[in-house]
Amino acid sequence: MLSLVFALPSQAESGSYLERADVQAWVDETVKKTLLEKDWVTLQLSRATRQQSVIERISKPAEKTLNWGEYRQIFIKPKRIDAGRQFLVEHKKLFDEAEARYGVPASVIAAIIGVETFYGRYKGKDEALSALATLAFDYPRRAKFFSNELREFLLLAKEESLDPLAIKGSYAAAMGMPQFIASSYRHYAVDFDNDGTRDLWSSHADIIGSVANYLSVHGWIANDPVAERVKPGTADYSNLLTKGLDPQLRRRQLHSVGIRTTAYSEKEKSLMQLETGDGNQLWVGFHNFYVITRYNRSRLYAMAVHELSKALDENV
Repeated sequence: MLSLVFALPSQAESGSYLERADVQAWVDETVKKTLLEKDWVTLQLSRATRQQSVIERISKPAEKTLNWGEYRQIFIKPKRIDAGRQFLVEHKKLFDEAEARYGVPASVIAAIIGVETFYGRYKGKDEALSALATLAFDYPRRAKFFSNELREFLLLAKEESLDPLAIKGSYAAAMGMPQFIASSYRHYAVDFDNDGTRDLWSSHADIIGSVANYLSVHGWIANDPVAERVKPGTADYSNLLTKGLDPQLRRRQLHSVGIRTTAYSEKEKSLMQLETGDGNQLWVGFHNFYVITRYNRSRLYAMAVHELSKALDENV
């Protein structure tokens, strides 16, 4: 578990957010909604500092600036596959238990951890408190979302007896080996080793169990397919290409334009055309593909998880 040391803010860091009326209103709303003590909430915000680099990085995530070919090269590499194979072997008992309880394949659980943090190598170095305050109060585009996440973060810190200032994560305050945001941590993290805490930094049991639980709660169907690359059909399929992430196509709609899959699922599907440096690829995403996008709302992310999991299956 994190070793957290409480530290008071320096004078130079204090008060930057608390001087603002909108922040004071947020504090009052938070105290009313959560019953957190006002003095404690105020103290935490006095320790937060604006992080311009956080705004810059969240404005150009890789999922929105790279095509599938470029994105794939980051994650589907021998080094990450080999590390994933070792990770699966080292924690086989935990993966077996999680798969048995939640119905999510070990390779998919491992692939998410592999894509998120390279199996714990890169968990993020940003102060989660300052990152969330920055995004809540100085990033209008997603202020509503991050205002709530900041509130969830403070609740999480209280519930898990953590010092908010000591918690590190991504620029969007995703935390631990599986990179859970605060609301996901509070609602989906599990104490898989039954030691009384939910530790997503150093308890491999909690980490593996929590990823599996997250996918299970969001509708993972055991033994159903995830995605399949297909050939263009015999008719124009452009009107079937899925614009968003929600799967909306029935099998007969794909068949009507000559597109067929070898895998079968009764649930709705999506049809995706992904750009690479060597031309476009046509993919069918099944229901479980959609479930992976509930973890990170990007089809490139879900594709990376799928392909890494398939590679791990081939190497175990």
